[in-house]
Amino acid sequence: MTPGDLPLAIYRGDSYRWRFVLWEDTAKTIAADLTNATAKAEFRTTPGGVLLTAMDLVIVLPNTIEAELTADNCQLLTSPVCYWDLQITYSDTGDVQTMLAGKVTITADVTDSTTAGAVRRMRLAG
Repeated sequence: MTPGDLPLAIYRGDSYRWRFVLWEDTAKTIAADLTNATAKAEFRTTPGGVLLTAMDLVIVLPNTIEAELTADNCQLLTSPVCYWDLQITYSDTGDVQTMLAGKVTITADVTDSTTAGAVRRMRLAG
């Protein structure tokens, strides 16, 4: 099975969340069974290249994968282009399937995002 092509456009240092819902059929009437499956998604400089960071993934049965790229992990994407994929491993059979893959275009951030989650308030004089 060839993975679906899903290119990503990322603004470095931002937080991202995706929901991937997997189906057995193109009509989306038969939910894929992710029971006893694990998932991982990584960002690399090139396919098979240096690991830059990974997404945090949670499987929600029967057929959903909740994915998050935290602001801190997104800061690690320092190249203007990299690649990613989403891989499922089925523990009962040992089968591995790459469901999605794609090129990632990264726009450099302007505002320093390294203190993600921290809110600073400034009082203007006047």
